[in-house]
Amino acid sequence: MFDVPLIDVSAYVAGGDAATDPECARVAAEFDRACREVGFIQIVGHGVERAAVDGLTAALDEFFGLPLAVKKQYRRDPSTNRGYSPPKSESLSMSLGISANQMNDYYEAFTIGAEAAAFPGLDLPESSYAPNNWPSAAPGFQARIERYFTQAQRLARTLMVTVTDALALPAGYFDAMVDHSIEVLKMNNFALPEGDTAFTGDLQGMGAHTDFGILTILWADQVPGLQVLDRDGDWHDVQPADDALLINLGDAMARWTNDRWLSTVHRVDPPVTDGRIQRRRSAAFFFDGNYDAVLEPLPGTVAAGQTGYPPITVAENIAMKVAGLRTGVAPSMPLREAARVSAAAK
Repeated sequence: MFDVPLIDVSAYVAGGDAATDPECARVAAEFDRACREVGFIQIVGHGVERAAVDGLTAALDEFFGLPLAVKKQYRRDPSTNRGYSPPKSESLSMSLGISANQMNDYYEAFTIGAEAAAFPGLDLPESSYAPNNWPSAAPGFQARIERYFTQAQRLARTLMVTVTDALALPAGYFDAMVDHSIEVLKMNNFALPEGDTAFTGDLQGMGAHTDFGILTILWADQVPGLQVLDRDGDWHDVQPADDALLINLGDAMARWTNDRWLSTVHRVDPPVTDGRIQRRRSAAFFFDGNYDAVLEPLPGTVAAGQTGYPPITVAENIAMKVAGLRTGVAPSMPLREAARVSAAAK
């Protein structure tokens, strides 16, 4: 039976590590097992305040409740990953080169992220660290989102200690790869697009894909729709437990561990009743790593006779995936995660 492990990470949130705290050692072992066997985790004891989550959901409702014409005033610039993406403007399955439903994902989204100004003294590319495009038409939005974003940033760095211990790596192993990490919060609204009166079967909420970075911290409504692909090629429904955040692995972890920890293939299709979509909200905090960090197998992860992933930087991997997501240009190299989706049960 498929089950998403629920792990209490409060020992790490309190500042512990596996070398000195038996509870952290136990959590690290559970984390490794979950990443090897499932690739998707629920965490509690994460330290993200209930008030910050409530502020996040209020901000989502405030912005996505605006008229479409107003939201489009904050449309994302094609060269950056900041601002509003209208319904049907992205196709996540095309980030894997899978074009069955090209440009038919019906979700809308608003994206913010860490700006270059947060890393003084570094010459960082604006494409990865662009200024945010805050919506003045939603006056309560920025402060609420910044509060949640700050707490997600702190949690991501705590989880990197857990990751380091779970992989039995030296303390601080990843520090030089995440000290100016690309960090993005993508807020999604799954609802019938304005002007549509009924759902048409050729649309999907969010096509099958993997996330592009190290790990994702996902807040989501307890509404059906999220599905995860297991190692046997079967899809399973996932809903978060009360007060839990969902953690899934991205491409960086798969490449670093040479698939000991697979990037999590997932998709979203909220339920439809009488031609109406049940509204669903989510907010994915992507912890992607430094734009110039190299993704290649960690020492000891490629066995004799195996083929490791070829080296690629974080920014190059993201650019390759985003080209499919937004412009329909398929990735330039064969992707193991795409083969998993193609081979999966429908």
